[in-house]
Amino acid sequence: MKAVIIQTTTSSKEEAKNIAEILIKYKLAACIQLKEIESIYNWDGKLCCERETLLSIKTKKELFSKVKSKILELHSYDTPEIIELDISNISENYLKFIKENTI
Repeated sequence: MKAVIIQTTTSSKEEAKNIAEILIKYKLAACIQLKEIESIYNWDGKLCCERETLLSIKTKKELFSKVKSKILELHSYDTPEIIELDISNISENYLKFIKENTI
């Protein structure tokens, strides 16, 4: 089994918590960290600077498609960030934790 981190951002902490709680409830993720951040990006030709909440979703690589689908279903953005980051090293105990807490 390969573990990954999937990242997405939301416009509010409430939306982030809602997505996180649903992913955990359906065992699509073992743990999700929420962090308030500031993002700078271009949108519709304008420079934007917005406060967002970053979700770092720890899960199995094989669950990426299901996590992505659930995020797209729940997300308020037209084009949400959904990025899969490979984990090159992980402790045996944490890998076991991910296995035991996901489908």
